[in-house]
This record gives sequence, C-alpha cells and structure tokens, in this order.
Amino acid sequence: MITSEKYDFTVETLGECKVPSPIQLSTVVGDFRANYVKDDSFVRYHVNVFRDSGEDDKTSSNLMQKAGPREFIYFDPKHVKAGICTCGGLCPGLNDVIRSVVRCLYTRYGVRRIVGFQFGFKGFFADEGFEIVELSPNVVDEIHKIGGSFLGTSRGGGERYMEVVDCIERLGINAMFIIGGDGTQRGALDIANEVSKRGLKVSVIGIPKTVDNDLLFIDRSFGFETAVEKAREAVMAIHMEAHSQINGIGLVKLMGRESGFIAAATALASHEANFCLIPEVPFDMDGPNGFLANLEKRLCKHHHAVIIVAEGAGQELLTKTNEKDASGNIKLADIGMYLRDEIEKYFKNRKMHINMKYIDPSYQIRAAVTDANDSIYCERLGNNAAHAAMAGKTKIVIGLVHDKFVHIPISEVTRHRNIVDAESAMWRDALDATDQPIMMVNNMEMARERIARAAANGMKKPNEK
Repeated sequence: MITSEKYDFTVETLGECKVPSPIQLSTVVGDFRANYVKDDSFVRYHVNVFRDSGEDDKTSSNLMQKAGPREFIYFDPKHVKAGICTCGGLCPGLNDVIRSVVRCLYTRYGVRRIVGFQFGFKGFFADEGFEIVELSPNVVDEIHKIGGSFLGTSRGGGERYMEVVDCIERLGINAMFIIGGDGTQRGALDIANEVSKRGLKVSVIGIPKTVDNDLLFIDRSFGFETAVEKAREAVMAIHMEAHSQINGIGLVKLMGRESGFIAAATALASHEANFCLIPEVPFDMDGPNGFLANLEKRLCKHHHAVIIVAEGAGQELLTKTNEKDASGNIKLADIGMYLRDEIEKYFKNRKMHINMKYIDPSYQIRAAVTDANDSIYCERLGNNAAHAAMAGKTKIVIGLVHDKFVHIPISEVTRHRNIVDAESAMWRDALDATDQPIMMVNNMEMARERIARAAANGMKKPNEK
C-alpha cells in the first residue's frame, strides 16, 4: 500500500439527527453503562510516530470516524424499511452478518420491516423473477450455524445500478445494506450516488466481504481467520502425506487473486510450509536460483517439502486466458496445476523419484462456518452497520482499523486493492517460517521491475487494463 497517498475520510450523512435513539445508553463515563459514540470521535489512520515528523495530522485525510450507536438518530424506526443483499463469491460469515444486522435493527431499534434480496444484485431485477424475503429474528436466528449465504449470491449486476435504485424507490427502502467485496462496493457507491441524484433519503451501507483480505485500510475482512484455519488444516494433511513418502511433495493452492494474505498467514499458522508463493513476489521456475532448483535442494536435505501457492502467483509464467468473470475479474490461469506438472516433469528429467500430492481446498474453505473470532467480528460488524444506517450515514463501509470499528467512505476503500508488502514485517516473518530464499530469481533487476508492475497492478481496479 502506498502510504504517501492522500485520502479524505469525511463521512456523508442524510441530514441532522433529531430523533432520540430507542437504545438507552449513557453519555457519562464511569457510570458502568455502555456509552453512545459521538460524531467527533475518531481513530488516527497513521499511527506510526517518527521523532522528526512534525505536527500530528488531525485532518480529514487521517481521522476516521468511530462507528457505534448515536444518542440521536436520523430515522424514526417506525418508518424505516431496510434491505439486505449479499454479492460476489461465498465467504465464511455471510450468514452471521445478515443475522446481526436483522437482530440489531429489530430488537434494538424496533424496525419491523426488513427484507432480503436474493442472489445479489440480480434480486432487484424484475426480469430475474426472484422474490424478496421477509426477515425477522425468527427467520435468521439459526442461519449462522450453516455456511454459504441464506439469501444466495451472484456476481455482476452492479452496472445496472439505475434499475437497483428503481427497485429501492419502488419498495420504499430507507436503509440498504450491501455485503460484498471491492467490486460490489463500487456498485454500492454507484447506487448511493444515484440515490443522491434523485433526492432520495436512503442510507447505503457497505459491509466489506473479501476472503482474500485485500480491501484497503481494514485490519482484516470477515471470514479471513476462518479461511486461514481451514487452509491450515489442508496444509497439515498435505504435510503428513509428504512426510510419509520418499521425497514427498505436498502442494496446496489457496485463494488470493492479487494479494497473498491467506497464503502468508497460513504459512505462519501451520509451521509446516517450506515454500510460500504469492502474487506480490515474483519467482523464476528454472535457473540456479529458481524455484525448482531450490525445491531440489530442499528434497536432498530433508526428503520432503510442502508448498503453498496463492492462486494469483506466477501468472506471468502462464498463458493468459484473456477472459473475465461476471464481476469483471480476469479469469486466472491455474497456477496449481501448472506447478504440479512442472515439478513432476523436472524431477522425471533428472531421474529423481518423487511422490507428488496436490490439494485445492478453495471452495470447501469459502463455504465453511465461521470460527469463534470471525463469528464475534461479524456480529459486531452487523451491529455497527445498523447503527450507522439509523444515524443517516451513507456511502460508507464499516471496517476494523487498529482494532476500532470505523466508518470509511466507499470511495476511499475501493481506490485499489491492498497487497502484501514484500518489505513488511509480516512477509519477513513468513520467510522465517518457511526458510525459503528471500528471492527465487536469477536476475534481480528484472525481478524489481516485476515487483513494481505487481504493485502498480494492485493499485488498479479489477476492470482496468
């Protein structure tokens, strides 16, 4: 992430909050009651302090507004009709978030009209034929115990934002909660801008969902910890296979189109990976310092090896598909199958016996039920989203920054994707965990150019060339 960029964290609101909140909290510190959150309460984005850095930056480019219940709200709960949809790929925690939003609106604010749109943005379109779902605590109370999305999901449709707003206006929606990744949130911003253009009083709140953990600013996206735990189980299984064979090689492909956070975190969590290949750090296959030569050295010394590869790693080595999915993402070539085939070919040519095992647990991970930490996180995300909507906030996502829940403008969080910094402490620790070479390339100058290109691509939106 390029920290020298200037951001504007100013939060838009629908108007002045004059309605007393039905949630009875406190404005006094020390009375053993939970407190309301004020609009002038912020979290600093830049927290690193340098002795000669000058004045502390207390401007809108550095201060993020804290999330939470306000003493006065914008909407009268009796008149509110809320809508919820989930978009994009599956991710652990979708049902937890739906449940949390519904329960907070219903039980804390007394909102009685809550509807769910089925199968993402397609649920708004009459030509798709999907009925809206009436939601209440009785309907959603048990959905956190299953994976997937209770409302269903789909990719695409955000480009038809005019029709989405037509539906919102026709149904009298006042608060719209849109759960999805960066592509979905760009669609949410288009929806919110069209709402403003029409003069409608509708709060549009994004709840960021991306299992790859590649959204700007936030500490982690929901479902990430569950994904790492499930990925760790796959690595443990493949390690047992590799360790039990003569020159056993275990290869696990994990999610991570442009960001290697899951792969790096899994390497740290498992303690059993010997190589971690991510999109941000290029590698050569051949040559004296390439991946295959280093893999051979590992086998000669330890007689087994475990490899984690993110799905977006090494794409420059493969034939590009030049195809896009419904969300506008380039369809990636399969790095897992490529590595498996190249490894087998390399050792066959060298007449060296290996026993190769390959696992791709991606869809199993995406459909998993949340672990305890993610379940807590989703509950709090949903609560804070409900609080933000009732206070008339709009065009924002709810995020966790420096362990505090904040409002972040959608326009800022979707500027570009977050990627693993190859010079960061986290990647340094991942290298320590795997004991792999810092760089597996034969020409450092070319490697620097590839790293620069990867960083530039990370700053592009998915549909940019």
